[in-house]
Amino acid sequence: MANHVSSLKRARQTVTRTAVNRSNRSHVRTSLRSLREALTKGDVKAAQTQYRETVSALDKSVQKGVFHKNTVSRYKSRLNARLKTLATAKA
Repeated sequence: MANHVSSLKRARQTVTRTAVNRSNRSHVRTSLRSLREALTKGDVKAAQTQYRETVSALDKSVQKGVFHKNTVSRYKSRLNARLKTLATAKA
């Protein structure tokens, strides 16, 4: 257990930041899951709207330091490729 005032404060900050990061990561994962389900169902309109929301959530997670920018870039690229494939297959 922390004994110094500064280490007590750091412990409190760690708890708060962990909760915030967990919430942000959960939000992104839920959004990714919804997009992947829309892609699996083959609903182009729903997938496109969900893609916009997911990209927004991913970009916000980078700003907040939850995910690395290259990781998010890779996610967005792969999801966009799947969305394009679905859109061209339906057309």
